[in-house]
Amino acid sequence: MREPIYIADYNYPLPDERIAKYPLAERDQSKLLVYKNVQEDEGQCAISEDRFCNIGNYIASEALLIYNNTKVIQARLAFHKPTGARIEVFCLEPLTPRDYQLSLTSTAGCTWKCMIGNAKKWHEEDLSLTLPSREGTVFQLRVHKEAQMGNTYAVRFEWDNGNVSFAEILDAVGELPIPPYLNRKTEESDKTTYQTVYSRIKGSVAAPTAGLHFTERVLDDLRSRGIETDEVTLHVGAGTFLPVKTADANEHKMHTEIIAVPRETIEHIVRKLGKIVAVGTTSMRTLESLYFMGCKRAAEVGQFDPYDTDYTLSTREALLALLGWMDETGQEVLHGETQIMIKPGYRFRVVDQLITNFHQPQSTLLLLVSAFVGGDWKRIYDYALSHDFRFLSYGDSSILTRKQI
Repeated sequence: MREPIYIADYNYPLPDERIAKYPLAERDQSKLLVYKNVQEDEGQCAISEDRFCNIGNYIASEALLIYNNTKVIQARLAFHKPTGARIEVFCLEPLTPRDYQLSLTSTAGCTWKCMIGNAKKWHEEDLSLTLPSREGTVFQLRVHKEAQMGNTYAVRFEWDNGNVSFAEILDAVGELPIPPYLNRKTEESDKTTYQTVYSRIKGSVAAPTAGLHFTERVLDDLRSRGIETDEVTLHVGAGTFLPVKTADANEHKMHTEIIAVPRETIEHIVRKLGKIVAVGTTSMRTLESLYFMGCKRAAEVGQFDPYDTDYTLSTREALLALLGWMDETGQEVLHGETQIMIKPGYRFRVVDQLITNFHQPQSTLLLLVSAFVGGDWKRIYDYALSHDFRFLSYGDSSILTRKQI
């Protein structure tokens, strides 16, 4: 039986005015909270602050910084029925083809798992949009609601222009889905500011926001210090915004996310164990999932895999086992799914430092932060609240050193 984790214990007051509605004009000028592994009275760690542009001062030379290269897609589509009723279709993840790249590059049709706004007004009829083609003519995008999947639906997209991909259609008529807690409409500037400077693999419906602070200037500074970088892909789903609604966080169902990690990146991690820096909770979830995939020799991690089995392999042994399994199965890129829940009591295997923003109260991301700092999250958040830090996606940043427990 799992020890209960009362989500009420992970609450804190977050006034609306502390939620950053827009980013700073210069990404790397955001504030940086530094939580260092320097012992003080009662064994606590030191907290200080700086500017994000100086983050290289707090990362060990020869460390390996790993970021998530996912790119946010313009996943919201608006349709209108002949009656005038507006139907909003929010693409969450591909179903057919299941692979993000194959689905987004499809020029014939694809099926996605979607949330539907005003679903009660959309019955059996197909909806359509008229789009301009490259040749100056027009074509039709048709959507059909196939099946209900709990609170979501399988939606089929088809179009009669074989020269246009689904990604191009989304770019043309879709809207970038900024977080709901910003309480504003998407603006043209969000198309740039809600993407990291290193985003390149399309698929997310939310940005890996810890990376929004990086600029080419910061990355160049890190390289000049001998700090290496590498990348993984985790396509962020809408589930990242789901609050924990159960009194015991163990009863919350984690969302599943798709990851892709090249063989070379795993080899890089093996060489740099002990100096791994994760940019954001998505990178963290990906990196920690690799350990369990290696132990299981399977490309999937369940929500409670870290807690239900006593894994005895060292991190190095697990990652080498994963590489061996990839060799046997002919995989140059590991494609997998993770539902991992990182919560207090979790034993970290891969990540030593975490760069992350400040998260919503009573969220799974706050549970992850608490696990990483050995339960010291309240002191960190009290400091941020009392020192005028900006919160959530467009807010300020922190660099946390894992507390040994």
